[in-house]
Amino acid sequence: MDTPPCAELHLHVEGTLEPEMVLALGERIGIPLPYADAEDLRARLAFTDLQSFLDLYYANTAVLRTAQDFAELMAAYLRRAAVAHVRHAEVMFDPQAHLARGIPIEEVVEGLAAGMALGAELGVSSLLVAAFLRDRPAGEAMEVLEALLRAGAPIAGVGLDSAEVGHPAAPFADVFLRARAEGLRLTAHAGEEGPASNVTEVLDVLGVERVDHGIRAADDPDLVARLREEQVPLTVCPLSNVRLRAVGSIAAHPLPQLLAADVLVTVNSDDPAYFGGYVDDNYAALRAETALGRDDLARLATNSFTGSWLPAARAAELAAEVEAWRLAV
Repeated sequence: MDTPPCAELHLHVEGTLEPEMVLALGERIGIPLPYADAEDLRARLAFTDLQSFLDLYYANTAVLRTAQDFAELMAAYLRRAAVAHVRHAEVMFDPQAHLARGIPIEEVVEGLAAGMALGAELGVSSLLVAAFLRDRPAGEAMEVLEALLRAGAPIAGVGLDSAEVGHPAAPFADVFLRARAEGLRLTAHAGEEGPASNVTEVLDVLGVERVDHGIRAADDPDLVARLREEQVPLTVCPLSNVRLRAVGSIAAHPLPQLLAADVLVTVNSDDPAYFGGYVDDNYAALRAETALGRDDLARLATNSFTGSWLPAARAAELAAEVEAWRLAV
């Protein structure tokens, strides 16, 4: 199935670390890895929940050491994104995960920016989003934000990710207030493994303009009405949700329900190296396993540009590409 031109708004660059790259980088820097080969690593991707995924996700980041490593990672993702008809990507990275390993923040952002420049040559524009870990202290997130600002890091916004259950967003209110004061855009994970009330929390307490995941909003009709009226984008990741058992199957996914309610839902891949699918695979799964048709996929793709942080004129240009795709039958 051909995929509409789209924006990817929920993508963790560390989550694009394919098994072959893990092994190649590990060999290059000479660190031992507990995998016999790429297939051995793939066999370990049988997650039972978010935490079991995160444990492997953070362990594999040990191979990312230099600006070159980060540049290669970002460039590899953007090359794959171009194949998936992604025209624009807003890419999250986890600065704390690298600082904790002693990697200077300048090394990280220099490499990511170099990879983004290569992606632009392929026709994929991109923005960088610093995502803070909600299972780490809010004070640490503030320190990292200040370090990013001092370094002049080319970030467009900030986010909040990692384990949702037991880690409320409220302690991060000052961090998000500081980011807003610096002109940064705001998003946060909520309503993935946690309840609909977590979506309300990030909207009201953090003041985010976009919600990552947000699928549990479907459980609260009042929240659905609010999301529709305020046109809050939800960056939904169907294959990820199934893999981490947030939903039972693509057929049972609430995305079609939210789309029918005129919520600004979008399709994304989250951590594609771990969940077995890039954004085109997510569109294909929705087409194959739900009642969504070509017009619905076009609407989802248009939503992705509407929900992006692109200038309005550029978003409109790209939305016109979606309409051309819709009519090309």
